[in-house]
Amino acid sequence: MKYPCLVPKQLCKVPIKVYLESEELTNLGEPKYSLNLELLCNWQDSAKTILTAEKKLVEITGTAMFPGDIAPDVPTLSGGSVTVFGEIRRIAAGMKARNPDGTVNFCKLEVV
Repeated sequence: MKYPCLVPKQLCKVPIKVYLESEELTNLGEPKYSLNLELLCNWQDSAKTILTAEKKLVEITGTAMFPGDIAPDVPTLSGGSVTVFGEIRRIAAGMKARNPDGTVNFCKLEVV
């Protein structure tokens, strides 16, 4: 069965550069893998302020959504940075949204 894509390509118009790094390190202390991608995404700006125990404010400033799997060889989207609208932002969280059959429907990166 073919599942509908929840982030259609025709809605992805914002150019973005994605640099993904793994959490695992090589014996030289470098990320085990890194990946540079230039893609089009569906960009949604947001501002969320959180007050932590140290009274530190953290803002989630945007979400980038991509149709399909942007990095099929990478098990999780957890670290790295993106360049969007000329600004470099750090990836705070990543998600591969899966269909019931296990295939990836879309990817989402939350950046600060």
